[in-house]
Amino acid sequence: MNHLKIAVALACGLAALATGSRLLAADQKATVSDADAFIERYNEESKEIYFESAAAAWIQSTYITSDSQLLNARAGERALNFQNRMIEESKRFNDLKLSGDTARGILLLKVGSTMPAPRDGAKVKELATLASSLEATYGTGKYCPGNGEECFTEQDLIKRMATSTDYDDLLDAWRGWRTVSPPMRSEYQRFVELMNEGARELGFADTGQLWKAGYDMAPDAFEADAERLWLQVKPLYEELHCFVRDRLSEHYGNDKVPAGEPIPAHLLGNMWAQEWGNIYDLVKPFDSELNLDITAALEKQGYDAEKMVRSAEEFYTSMGLRELPESFWQKSMLVRPQDREVVCHASAWPMNLKEDVRIKMCITPTEEDLTTIYHELGQIYYFLYYNHLPPMFQSGANDGFHEGIGDALTLSMTPAYFEKIGLLGEFEADEEALINYQMKIALDKIAFLPFGKLIDQWRWDVFSGKIQPGDYNAGWWRLRTEYQGIAPPVARSEADFDPGAKYHIPGNTPYTRYFLARILQFQFYRSMCDAAGFDGPLHECSFYGSKAAGDKLAAMLALGQSKPWPEALYELTGTREMDASAIIEYFAPLMSWLQESNKDRSCGW
Repeated sequence: MNHLKIAVALACGLAALATGSRLLAADQKATVSDADAFIERYNEESKEIYFESAAAAWIQSTYITSDSQLLNARAGERALNFQNRMIEESKRFNDLKLSGDTARGILLLKVGSTMPAPRDGAKVKELATLASSLEATYGTGKYCPGNGEECFTEQDLIKRMATSTDYDDLLDAWRGWRTVSPPMRSEYQRFVELMNEGARELGFADTGQLWKAGYDMAPDAFEADAERLWLQVKPLYEELHCFVRDRLSEHYGNDKVPAGEPIPAHLLGNMWAQEWGNIYDLVKPFDSELNLDITAALEKQGYDAEKMVRSAEEFYTSMGLRELPESFWQKSMLVRPQDREVVCHASAWPMNLKEDVRIKMCITPTEEDLTTIYHELGQIYYFLYYNHLPPMFQSGANDGFHEGIGDALTLSMTPAYFEKIGLLGEFEADEEALINYQMKIALDKIAFLPFGKLIDQWRWDVFSGKIQPGDYNAGWWRLRTEYQGIAPPVARSEADFDPGAKYHIPGNTPYTRYFLARILQFQFYRSMCDAAGFDGPLHECSFYGSKAAGDKLAAMLALGQSKPWPEALYELTGTREMDASAIIEYFAPLMSWLQESNKDRSCGW
């Protein structure tokens, strides 16, 4: 995840350092030249505030103390105030016919804030403080059952959810992590109120409308387009859900997992039921002897955190992309420190808009972490290839692009690729092996799709008032049942705040990007396979070592956000429309098999 907290998360760059003395007089008519000069000044002066915000956010995430929280909140407050001043000044150019880059820059300035702040200085301070507090509550959260003598971190509980198949043990871990989030509820409500006030001052109905306006189309049109993409893949998800539920019922009993009902949320191998790969052994279609245990191979071959990251780097360089800068290795946080509190959630960081790029992870030798590393380096390479652009354009074509690049690379992590780098033995691609392998991928890629869609659907509804504060939790579970077909394993009430148990809610990170990334990654992947000259079933393609695929990718990366995303998409794929057909093509063998397997089952929920 590309996550620079508070002000740094204002995607297109941040506001200038000292604008007040240089504002045009109120009665002076603005000109096109004034607007061009404004953008030049913005690009230059935004750098210092960006550096400060990035540094403060990094320390807050890698060294959580009351001091780092204070410094991060103060840096965020200054950045938000500067941003407000710049946005206010930019309004003078609203009625002018501006040059392409200037017009785009001013648009991005207005819609680039994920945390729009009111103009009132006291409210800016309050908003920044709330943002820091919410993230710190999440980052320091622990589950301390019984007398509290033994406490469990998020990582501890995630591991239990990933490895246990005991119903009650899973339930304890699931409930335990959700004891962390109720204290966030009142702060989050106020957080929403302040952001909505800031969004309205920018001319938007609410924060959700502002977020959706950042996709080079009208907000309502974007929401409709996201729903169109979901409907393209929904039939595949429904078949997967039906099969998985039946296998879970066999393991846990019909009384705990009944046919025709939502799946209990704690049984899918993941704290948030967002990806289901950890239950592969429970649901794999065939008792194949095929060894797909990458985790075991990593452990056996002594892969540590650095070796895993270097493996990912080598994939990118095999395509002709550059090596990572030496500072990356010096400054990244790759393992969990033992002497302090940190936010372990994986993220990629551009610290100075140039060569200082880093990742932050608490890496363990697992296939899940290896895949995450390949994903995060995709964002790092995006940073490195668009850093020649003015700061205002240093972002992904849309935020789904940023997430989708690395994910496209993970699709190339085929059995043949793992065999080539020595993490798998010889792979026998018979029909049973193929279905098992596609199931393994679908449990993560396809299972994630409705989750990726509903997180922001909940927030859009919260921002708009469709979901009121007194209905936060009920609204959350309505959407999770509607889209995912899952339900809480125990009764929940408005005393709970289950959305806050998902990092991106207190961290205020928009989530539609991850849904779009799951769509775009297959579209990117198919196009790079075409560039590599691959001729065969799409699921067999790996463009590892293809300079031609690397050249097309680099050309798109270099555009950053300088052009509307359809133009960047066209650079790589030859089309200007997001399309989920590559997903359907990729999983065609699994879909046919699932339809046949499910024909006598009671599907739906």
